[in-house]
Amino acid sequence: MRVATAAIAAMAAVASVSAAVPAAAATTAQIRVDEVGYATGETKAAYLMGTTSNAGATFTVTDAAGKSVLTGKVGASTGKWSTAYSAVYPIDVSALKTAGTYQIKVGGTVSPAFRVDSASTLFAPLADDTVTFFQMQRDGADVIPGVMNRKPSHLTDKTAAVYQTPTFDGETITSKMTKTGTTIDASGGWFDAGDFLKFTATASYSVTNLLLSQRAHPNAALAAEAQYGLDYLNKMWDARNGVLYAQVGIGIGNPKDNFVGDHEVWRLPEADDALTAPVGDKNYYIKYRPVFAANKPGEKISPNLAGRMAASFALAAQNLAATDKAKAAQYLSTAATIYALANTAGGSIVSVFPHEYYPESSYLDDLELGAAELSLAATALGDNRATGWATDAGKYAKAYIASSNHDSLNLYDTSALAHADLVTLLRRAGAPKLAVTESQLTGDLARQLSAAVAQAAKSPFRTGWPMQDGDGATHTFGLMTTALLYGRLTGKHDYDAFATQQRDYVLGSNAWGISMLIGSGNFPKCVHNQVANLSGSLTGSGKIAVGGVASGPTDAHQFDTIDPLPDGYRACSDPSYKTYDSTAVRYLDNILTWATNEPADDYTSTGTLALSLAAAG
Repeated sequence: MRVATAAIAAMAAVASVSAAVPAAAATTAQIRVDEVGYATGETKAAYLMGTTSNAGATFTVTDAAGKSVLTGKVGASTGKWSTAYSAVYPIDVSALKTAGTYQIKVGGTVSPAFRVDSASTLFAPLADDTVTFFQMQRDGADVIPGVMNRKPSHLTDKTAAVYQTPTFDGETITSKMTKTGTTIDASGGWFDAGDFLKFTATASYSVTNLLLSQRAHPNAALAAEAQYGLDYLNKMWDARNGVLYAQVGIGIGNPKDNFVGDHEVWRLPEADDALTAPVGDKNYYIKYRPVFAANKPGEKISPNLAGRMAASFALAAQNLAATDKAKAAQYLSTAATIYALANTAGGSIVSVFPHEYYPESSYLDDLELGAAELSLAATALGDNRATGWATDAGKYAKAYIASSNHDSLNLYDTSALAHADLVTLLRRAGAPKLAVTESQLTGDLARQLSAAVAQAAKSPFRTGWPMQDGDGATHTFGLMTTALLYGRLTGKHDYDAFATQQRDYVLGSNAWGISMLIGSGNFPKCVHNQVANLSGSLTGSGKIAVGGVASGPTDAHQFDTIDPLPDGYRACSDPSYKTYDSTAVRYLDNILTWATNEPADDYTSTGTLALSLAAAG
């Protein structure tokens, strides 16, 4: 439920009751650390949130036995955070190189405990945790019960009807729902976020990230989950008719025609199968979920979707080339067919319906990625089309670099992944000359990172993405990924410390001391996810949505009004974080605040890749 809904906003306000363990009360000063810990050899920074009176303060680091192991002075202020915290001071603890558990003390203020250990010891388990979240998000018959006791769900998707794309006013459908006469098997896949919609755009992005993660951090559960997502994408591609299906389910229904959508109901997913909903019933499209196509039979496909779908299948072909050549060739064929249908002649970009849910506007990055992965897969399989796809990748890379689309790695921009694998391609023996050079590709990665470093210099907590712009965790993990890829490709360490700063921010080194990775550190308790809310714990122990990545702090004005939820949710709120808000940025641990507390597949898969690269060293 990544966007607010007009229908829900019209409902009466609902008061939320605190059911979470409160965060520590505000004191004169707070110390923020990476609550998971720091790798032994990396730069290690914590932050003292205080006032100008804390300038020059002495800090002490103690080990698990309470013994002092390091002392020093806090650094010069990195800036003002809020009226209450008029200065933030860095605390350099890079000298800690012995594995162990530590705390930092400044006067009477004590930090949370944190670990120092090898990167693999610290971050490999976190990468594995993110896979657990994808298991929780499974739809269909082949669910994994897990701690939430998941049950098979949306079994009617097995024979789902395809509909003409409706018209929308914002998120609300304003037209009749009209069947095309086609029925497909749309079962399986993952719920997109805290709701139960399924989107090809986010699923293909997530599958790509999981397959890339498997390279860096091989893991049987990770491989199985990537395959689960790939199997669903295979269902979304109708090869016989040349149709790519983009979406299963609707968000908001049509009040005039008296039917509701997924965002207007709060329940467990298996409840949808138990509904008795004849034609004309308001819940008809809750039980019998419509499918929408990205293109008409045989017509061209929106190039963003064509590129990222091709990348997913081509990466799968690469991973199987040495062990199952026949299956790899099949995946390469699927990738090539979809890629060839990319509509580069103009027209509207298709992501999801309505487009406002995921308003993607670019595609050069996706086609670069698709072409690069196709060429690498073809090379692995001895397919003579490798050179043609490499040439395409170079063409799209050149166009991307020259464009005004200067985002960083996230759902809407995959250029960092594309550039990295295109460099790999260029380094292969006999690689063709392309429209771009290796130095131009690594230079564009450096451009993305340098822009983020400049932004970080303005942030007291050295975040490379403006927190008030939202989607903070995925952009921050994306910047971490880009920095790690750049280091691997170039052997340079220009952005190593920056990568660590970004990870630190996501894992608790921020004004609120909140970790956006559920299950690690002081993480959100009031998770905006229907399964987690109705089946899990609201106290942060036991049954939690382990491994999910929530967006985290965002624009304070996002909460000028807070939309209520449909009936049926369990109220949960912790108001104690308010004391750490600034005038520009807020964090709420509240079941109602999807903008801060909703874990999503694209957020989480970006984290999977970042943490897998970190664990691999």
